[in-house]
Amino acid sequence: MNYFNAYAATSAKEPLKPFSFDPGELGIEEVEIKVSHCGVCHSDLSMLDNEWGLSKYPFVPGHEVVGTVVALGEEAKGLEIGQRVGLGWSSQSCLSCHQCLSGHHNLCPNGQATIVGRHGGFADRVRAQWTWVRPIPEQLDPARTGPLFCGGVTVFAPLQIHNVPSTARVGIIGIGGLGHMALQFANKWGCEVHAFTTSDSKEAEARKLGAHYIHNTKADGALKKVTGSLDLIISTINAGLDVPGILDTLAPNGCLHNVGAVLTPLQVPAFSLISGQKSVAGSPAGSPTAIDDMLNFSARHSIAPITEMFPMSKVNDAIEHLRSGKARYRIVLENDLD
Repeated sequence: MNYFNAYAATSAKEPLKPFSFDPGELGIEEVEIKVSHCGVCHSDLSMLDNEWGLSKYPFVPGHEVVGTVVALGEEAKGLEIGQRVGLGWSSQSCLSCHQCLSGHHNLCPNGQATIVGRHGGFADRVRAQWTWVRPIPEQLDPARTGPLFCGGVTVFAPLQIHNVPSTARVGIIGIGGLGHMALQFANKWGCEVHAFTTSDSKEAEARKLGAHYIHNTKADGALKKVTGSLDLIISTINAGLDVPGILDTLAPNGCLHNVGAVLTPLQVPAFSLISGQKSVAGSPAGSPTAIDDMLNFSARHSIAPITEMFPMSKVNDAIEHLRSGKARYRIVLENDLD
C-alpha cells in the first residue's frame, strides 16, 4: 500500500496529530504531488473548527500547496513528472457543465474543494485533478508561492472580473493575509490604491506594499474624505463592515466586492445602490486560467506574500500563531515529514 503521511484533527478545534492513510489507486485524471511547502490559510482554521458546517474528520487541512509532480493518471494533461506545481482551494471540477465549458471551473456546481471531503496538503503528498494543478513560473520562490494559490488569486480575480482599467481608483479594506497581496496587485495593475485599516501602525507597511493613500476607518470623517471617488473596493476582512459608509465612498457605477468570509449578513441599503448605480459583489478563489494569469503577473512584477515559515512538524504552533492574530501576513509550512 502507498500510504500518505499527514497531520490531521479527529474533531473540531483539536490539535493536529500524525496521521497516515491509503489514498487508493491514482485516478485517471489525477496528479500526485510531492509536497515541499503548504500555506496556512484562515480557511484552514475555519474548516478545522467546523465554522462552516462542512468539515469531516479525520481532517487534513492545507490548500496552498507547492511541490513537484511524482505521478500522473493516464488522462492527466499538460504536466510532466518532476515539474514544479501548485494547488489551491479547488481540486476537481466536472469539465462538462456550462460553467466549466465557459472557463469558470471555480463555479462548477459539482466541483470539489481540496479540504472539503478530501485530505489536503498538510502531508507529504496530495492528489488533485490535473485541471487544478498549475505550473509555477521559474521566477517565483516556491517557499513563498503557496499563499498565491488561494489568497493571491482570491484578491487578483476581482480586477479581472470587473475589467478594472489602470486609471481606476481601487480601495482595499484590511491589510492582512489577503489585503497585503491585494495592495500589491492593484498597484502593479496601475491603479490609484487606497488602503482602509483600523491601525495606524500599518501605514508605513501599507505604503511599501503599494498603497498611495491610507484611511483609518476609526478616525472621524475618514470615509467622508473619499466620498464618491472609488471605482472598486475589495473587502478582505471577515468581520462586520460599515456597508452604508463604504458604499458612499464609491463613484457612480462603483462596486463593493467582498472576498472576506463574513458569517453575518451584510446590511445593504437599497438607496445607496440605486442613487449611484452601484453594486455589491463577491467571488470565490479563481479559475485555473485566473490562477495562471495571477502567477504570471506575480512573476512579471515580483509580487510575493510576506511569509513566516514553520516546519510542518510544528503545525500546531503555526495554527496557534494564526489563531492568535499574530501572523504577518501568511504562514507557510515547510515539509519535514520525509
